Amino acid sequence: MATPVTRGASQLTTGVERHVVRRGIAAVGLISVALIHLLDVPGKFDELPYVGVLFVGLIITALLLAEAMIRADDLRVWLVAGAVSAVTILGYAISRTSGLPGDNGGGAGNWTEPLGLASLLVEGVVVLLVLGRLADRRTSVSH
Repeated sequence: MATPVTRGASQLTTGVERHVVRRGIAAVGLISVALIHLLDVPGKFDELPYVGVLFVGLIITALLLAEAMIRADDLRVWLVAGAVSAVTILGYAISRTSGLPGDNGGGAGNWTEPLGLASLLVEGVVVLLVLGRLADRRTSVSH
């Protein structure tokens, strides 16, 4: 049985529910970023040790951000999550184009690696969620 939609308090509830859902999806996205990089980290220490260290840093950061995202709707957490995801996308693009220092072109052109594509998708979703959250914030401030 459908509940009728009324103006006033229900609009606030809908907005709050939307933010909770968005935070939940973003947290799952960040956990997914951590998992994808965890699956790929063992080989990175053999190929380029500094990339392995960066992966471990990303895994820890993504998990801490997911925890913070679950706890509260904090704009700073949103901004850091968006920045971390965008920088990770940028790092992937650099590794596939000009290559990383010390890689000798090993990753250049390898755009179809499954974990890399999964990572790009999840990080892109997190960036879009952050942009949506910022747009909602701007809209609520202007009204």
